[in-house]
Amino acid sequence: MKFPSREIVAKIREQYPEGTKVELVSMNDPYRDMPPGMKGTVKSVDDTGTVFVSWENGSSLGAVYGEDEIRKL
Repeated sequence: MKFPSREIVAKIREQYPEGTKVELVSMNDPYRDMPPGMKGTVKSVDDTGTVFVSWENGSSLGAVYGEDEIRKL
């Protein structure tokens, strides 16, 4: 897996600051019950562009850049 550039990570952090409400579009993780439409609140974005979310089901899984998809509400 190739990691995003610093510029892309900066744009992700700009787009998804802490406290942003999001909805899960898709998550590429067959071992977790994370259905599309689940809502949550952004906690942070790490240096690989993963957006960590506090999900309404109690999970704190991150949406991985290039693998998973979320959208702002």
